[in-house]
Amino acid sequence: MRETLQASHVAIVTGANQGIGAATARALAHRGVAVLCTYLRPHDPDQTDSTERYHIDRAAEGVEVVEGIRQAGGRAEAFEADLSDPSAPGAIFDTAEERLGPVDILINNASGWVQDSFTPAPVDRFGRPLRSVTAQTWSRQFAVDAMAPALLISEFARRHQARAARWGRIVGLSSGGDLGFPGEVSYGAAKAAQTNYTLSAAAELADFGITANVVHPPVTDTGWVTDEVRQFVASSRTHFHVAETTEVAKTIVFLASDEARLVTGNLIALR
Repeated sequence: MRETLQASHVAIVTGANQGIGAATARALAHRGVAVLCTYLRPHDPDQTDSTERYHIDRAAEGVEVVEGIRQAGGRAEAFEADLSDPSAPGAIFDTAEERLGPVDILINNASGWVQDSFTPAPVDRFGRPLRSVTAQTWSRQFAVDAMAPALLISEFARRHQARAARWGRIVGLSSGGDLGFPGEVSYGAAKAAQTNYTLSAAAELADFGITANVVHPPVTDTGWVTDEVRQFVASSRTHFHVAETTEVAKTIVFLASDEARLVTGNLIALR
């Protein structure tokens, strides 16, 4: 039996062709939410993924997730969008409204992940290739992980206020730690910027019935987790679990629910 989050909700989930985004789209749809799944197939021959499974999953089209949702009785659409393009947020919202209805849930999940470092070795401890920090790595990372979420939140807020809506949910995905993110420095910095944007939205948009929170997942098996990564987590004093994508999605879906009305302005770390 399908569970109901609340009738007539429409969500945008970015990066929903695989990993946490796909799991979140499925979980929202299972609860009666119509979902626009955005995705972008990678076109960077220099970016080598750590496992074959991860490479295959990242290259998947969002239509595969959408078809699964539809077969289960849900409503979903796929839309390929390059979030590094400043015009993408408007096109995403236009598509969602035309195909599904007004959007009241925004999940900023997509990442333009680039692994760069100030002191790069050829590979990191898990065998993933490292790059030096350059204008190119910075621009790619910040365009997708910082600029796009900010513009999507702005678009969400503008349309929400224009139709005098009184209910809305924003959830961002973060990463990094107290000492930045050594080995993935631009990724960590861009996620920190997204966190700031989201928490600012929580303060500025509260009077419009919008909550905004950030989820910091634990190490999550989106296809890149190897035996070496599992051994690292097992020996770590700060990492406790290797999570499944469906586990992280449960927290995101809760934050998008009526039950989470009083939960806003938080960075929620899952461990």
